[in-house]
Amino acid sequence: MLIAIWNSIVFLTYGLDKRKAIQNRWRIPEKVLLLESWVLGGFGALLSGYLFHHKVRKWYFQATWWGSSLLLAGALFLILQWIS
Repeated sequence: MLIAIWNSIVFLTYGLDKRKAIQNRWRIPEKVLLLESWVLGGFGALLSGYLFHHKVRKWYFQATWWGSSLLLAGALFLILQWIS
């Protein structure tokens, strides 16, 4: 449940940064976006990146989204195996 809430926050953060980019306003630092992705936010970052077409040209964002999503999926799989 907490992971779903966190990924929703990450998703909204990327959406907010995209809106600020369109409006030429102060932006959320890339370090923050990348850190949110690595700290269990891979799914939200991956979804928002493609949905908002935000940061998709930067290879290190692509690598972070996919890498963190795979790590999160693996961790969730192991947790579910351990629980059952």
